[in-house]
This record gives sequence, C-alpha cells and structure tokens, in this order.
Amino acid sequence: MYLLDISMQTSVIIGISAMVVLFSSFLIAFISNQRQKLQFHKNLQAIHEQQQQALIEQNLQLEDRVKERTEELLKQKNNLQVALSDLKASQLQLVQKEKMASLGEIASGIAHEIQNPLNFVNNFAEINAELVSEIKDLLALENDTVNNRGEMKILIEDVNKNLQKIHQHGKRADAIVKSMLQHSRSSSGQKESTDINTLTEEYLRLAYHGQKARDSSFNAILRTDFDSGMDRISIIPNDISRVLLNLYNNAFYAVTEKSKVSGDGFEPTISVSTKKLGDKIEIRIKDNGTGVPEKIKEKIFQPFFTTKPTGVGTGLGLSLSYEIIKAHQGELTVNSAEGEFTEFVIELPAI
Repeated sequence: MYLLDISMQTSVIIGISAMVVLFSSFLIAFISNQRQKLQFHKNLQAIHEQQQQALIEQNLQLEDRVKERTEELLKQKNNLQVALSDLKASQLQLVQKEKMASLGEIASGIAHEIQNPLNFVNNFAEINAELVSEIKDLLALENDTVNNRGEMKILIEDVNKNLQKIHQHGKRADAIVKSMLQHSRSSSGQKESTDINTLTEEYLRLAYHGQKARDSSFNAILRTDFDSGMDRISIIPNDISRVLLNLYNNAFYAVTEKSKVSGDGFEPTISVSTKKLGDKIEIRIKDNGTGVPEKIKEKIFQPFFTTKPTGVGTGLGLSLSYEIIKAHQGELTVNSAEGEFTEFVIELPAI
C-alpha cells in the first residue's frame, strides 16, 4: 500500500513536471513568436521611415527640378516674346516697304496722268485770257454795234465752254491726287461703295505709265473688256488698288522678261476684264509673258517667295494680295502655261 502511494505520487510529480515543461515550452515559443513579431514590426517601421525619407528627398528633388524647369520655360517664354516682337516689327517694316515700293511705282504714272489735265487747264486758261482781252477791246470801242454785241456774245460763250473744260480737267487732276493720297494712307479697314471698273482701269493706266517712266523703251498692248452692267461693290478701295497694282506690275515684268528672249514679232499684251457672275464679280488680268512653272505655282502666294532677282522684289506682293482678297471674302487664283501666259483671277462678293 505504501509502495502504491509512492508510485502514485511519482506519477503525479512526473505529470506535473511534464505539464510544466510543456507550458514552459509553449511560453518560450510564445515569447519567441512575440519577439519575432515585434522585430518584424520594428523592421517594417524602419522600412516605412526609410521610404518616407526617400519620398521626401524625391519630392525635394522634384521641386528643385520643377523650379529649374519653370525658370527655363519662363526664360524661353521671354525669349519667344522678344523674338515675336522682333518678327512683328520686321513684318511691319516689310509691309511698309512693299507699300512704299508700290507707291513709288505709281508715282511716275500719277505724274504722267496728272500732267494731261494740268496741260488742259493751262491751255484753256491762256485761251480764256486772250478771249477776255478781246472782250475788253470790244467794250472799249465807242460804237456799240449789233455786230460787236454778237461777236462779244460768241466770245463769252467760248469763255464759258473753256471754263467748263478747266473745271472738268481740274476735277480729273483732283481725283488723281486723291487716289494717290488714299493709296499712301494706311488702310482704315472701312469698306466703301466703289465703281470697280473705274478703279481697275485707273490703276491699269497708272501702272502702265509708271512702267514706261522706269523703262522708256517699254510698250505693251492694253486690252480691256469691262462689264457695263457692273454695279458698285463694297470694298476697301486702297487695299484692292494695291492688289491690282501688284498684279499689273507682275504682268509688265513678265512680258518685259519675255521680250528680252523673243524676236521682234513678240507683242507684249495685257488683257484686263471684269464680269458680274451672279452674287460675285470677277476681275481677270492676263499677260502673254513668261508664265509660271507648274512646280512653283502652288508657292507663289507664300510669303517671301519670289522668282525675281534679289533686290527686285520683296516676295510679299502676291502674299499680301492673297490675304487682302481673302479678307474681302474673295478668292485669288492663277492659271498659267510656262512660256505662254499667266492669268490672275480675282473673285469678290457682288455686294
């Protein structure tokens, strides 16, 4: 019995010891696991802090780069604004140069045109002075006969007719001067009711005489066909006159160049016509000059493109003409055959 009790006590002790060992093992494993978790969290926190620090450094670097790039862009913007201002100034200078060139080209033509009415004014004024002198002589005669009165009446009628002629040619000279002043002024941008036939013919004559003044040997046949049923249209006259002048001068240049290489049988010819086509009017300017090569036909309305030698043209004439016609809601086109002819066609609204 005593031995049985000892055995039972031993079993209990062993069981308790096993439980203690098992609990100790479990506790050690639990503590170890908690330590690992704690270390993992510490490592994770450290990684997170490193990432946060790296992110902060990257943000600072990006801010510096953005700041540098912004400064570069601002500098480039300032440089572009300066370049744009210079470009606009150069463009204005070129446009002014083209405008003054066209004014110079018609100056001699205007001088020729204005000389004619001034000659008439001077001649009729001289005749009137003689007639008035004769009237005075008749009035000085003591005998007032019927013949004297009849002769005096005829003289007075002649004076009146001459005064009408002086007035007519004075108005013509005035119109020419006004045309020159209008051409020299900057465009107001205001449209005016205009007789397109008169404008087309007037600048053809001015351009022709201007060409003859520059080259006394120049001669050309001018053929005109103006639609008599053409109504007045709303345009900016001095802008359209610049277009016409440019196209006329191009035509004169083309026939002049062709005459240099052609025989005596070549007759420089410029044909100008107007026609009303429904809600549009059409102006055609054709020459039998050198023509435009097919490969450059699409380029002739580009700014600064020219087939003329250096110093002869700015390369802006046709470009500006194209823009002016476009601004009038019109079209400017060209038909040509190299060595045969060139024809520019202007279409404008018939309003």
